[in-house]
Amino acid sequence: MSNCFILLAAGKGKRFKSKNPKQFINYKNKPLFMHSVNKAINSKLFKSILIVSNKPIKKINNKCIKVIKGGKERHQSSQNALNFIKNKKFKNVFIHDAARPNFSIKLLKRLNSSLKNNKAVVPFLKTDNSIKYKIKNRVKNLERDNLLFTQTPQCFDFKTLFNLSKINTLNVTDEASLFLNNNQEVKFIKGEKDNFKITIKSDLKKLNVKSFYGIGFDIHRLIKNKKLYLGGKQIPFHSGLQGHSDGDVIIHAIIDGLLGAMRKKDIGTLFPSNKIKFKNIRSPNMLSPILKTLDREGYFINNIDINLICEKPRVSKFRKKIINSLSNLLYINKNQINLKGKTVERLGLIGKEKAIACETIVSLNYYV
Repeated sequence: MSNCFILLAAGKGKRFKSKNPKQFINYKNKPLFMHSVNKAINSKLFKSILIVSNKPIKKINNKCIKVIKGGKERHQSSQNALNFIKNKKFKNVFIHDAARPNFSIKLLKRLNSSLKNNKAVVPFLKTDNSIKYKIKNRVKNLERDNLLFTQTPQCFDFKTLFNLSKINTLNVTDEASLFLNNNQEVKFIKGEKDNFKITIKSDLKKLNVKSFYGIGFDIHRLIKNKKLYLGGKQIPFHSGLQGHSDGDVIIHAIIDGLLGAMRKKDIGTLFPSNKIKFKNIRSPNMLSPILKTLDREGYFINNIDINLICEKPRVSKFRKKIINSLSNLLYINKNQINLKGKTVERLGLIGKEKAIACETIVSLNYYV
């Protein structure tokens, strides 16, 4: 495996009309550019992933990922990347625009397969529209069967691309142009309809979305001499929550809400209390496989609303700490989580500070 994946994420995205460049906006629960990074990682086709950006990127916990500074124009960013890896002994290079987050791993594998017998492989789509071309005052029809709407990722033999880029003096809009401008052969393969470029805000609505909802609930008794965990964080308190696990009612209610929205039964089915292997398990470890299922089946968390029902501890004192913890555990923004504290007017076990309960409503999006 001697492939390098270059992600161009240095553009200003002026047409998107946002203070935050479009490649960094939140899209399906993560920065838009991270969808491309994750697919490159999950494809297992690449020895290295290089992100080209003019905005600082928070360190990504993966040794194969590097971040370098881009140029003012796209071709300059591409050249910076090629110069950076020129001594890394890569055979092939894939170059992708961060504004196209919806390509598939299947496309990456088809590109890689075609590259075995070609030095340049580019995905494309045809159009059903009637296209006209204006030259000065004359308008001509173009033969649409001859039109190729090219996409990225585009992949190349590294040495050939690097040599062509060194002698280039034009402001090219993609790397395929370097080959075509120098009469080099390009293999065109069928692209993907969903692999559209996000240019303006309305492009975010091109994918159809379905919403699903789940309700979660959990309650545990408080007992002395046990640590109290809420939302994955230890909270200073005189008692902890009794249970086969650590008793974290917030995470347990969230898990049940997620399972409900996905129609996947309940937490007790997956983590039965009569199984010794789950004895004293930390709730974040129970959440982890649920999130993997969420990701594998194409769901994205839209928002979570939480009612923590107790007399003490006071939620207001620990709200920020718990939300920060949940944000990190769920890989979503803090503004997608709402945490409210509710008392029961001293009624019942909860009112006597002998138990804590939690209820949640979870909203999931699924892009069709």
